[in-house]
Amino acid sequence: MNLFYTTDIQGEMAILHEEEARHCTQVLRKKISDQIHFVDGKNTFYEGVIIEIGKKDCSIQIQQKRAEAPKDYRVHIAIAPTKNIDRLEWFAEKATEIGIDEISLLLCEHSERKNIRLDRLEKILIAAMKQSLKATLPKLNDMIAFDQFIAQTADEQRFIAYLGELSNPHLKYACPPKANSLVLIGPEGDFSAQEIQNALKTGFKGVSLSNSRLRTETAGLVACHIINFLNE
Repeated sequence: MNLFYTTDIQGEMAILHEEEARHCTQVLRKKISDQIHFVDGKNTFYEGVIIEIGKKDCSIQIQQKRAEAPKDYRVHIAIAPTKNIDRLEWFAEKATEIGIDEISLLLCEHSERKNIRLDRLEKILIAAMKQSLKATLPKLNDMIAFDQFIAQTADEQRFIAYLGELSNPHLKYACPPKANSLVLIGPEGDFSAQEIQNALKTGFKGVSLSNSRLRTETAGLVACHIINFLNE
């Protein structure tokens, strides 16, 4: 099944714009009276019929809609963007497929990448949402300084994954199910000692993700998978 995405929904009508409309009518060659499926990124699936095709959009008459099954937990990964942007994009894509609710981008002391194109990352999240047949688009937050971020978070369960501390429990033992959980993932050079100390003082718990040393994007995905697995 092909899923399309739009937020332009008014009553029983919806409009696909630009890339979504082009993919629908030119690539897949959908025509007037054809039925399509689409999502709003806000937890709802729709079925509808194409009633008009324009140069840059197409209009849909909504026939049915249903809410995505609710979750009793949230997964929030705050991650320092990698120097190689492809690795961050891979993380965003795969985490969306597995199940993530929010992604925050951290500017850390050891960060090698200090800017990011949110529009490009947003497109990757949309594509991954549709590919995995989900109706909810993860929330994407712009880059923020590490200390500013940890001072304003309010998730129930807050963790920081870092190297060099063998006594830290594994996330699978530290994270309770049915909770809103946030995991901090550092840059290639890991968090600085001061950042770790500041996070622990703010109420974050130190955790381990593996016996192996993981790349930033792998660590983020492992954390995402562990939390989802604990809630299956």
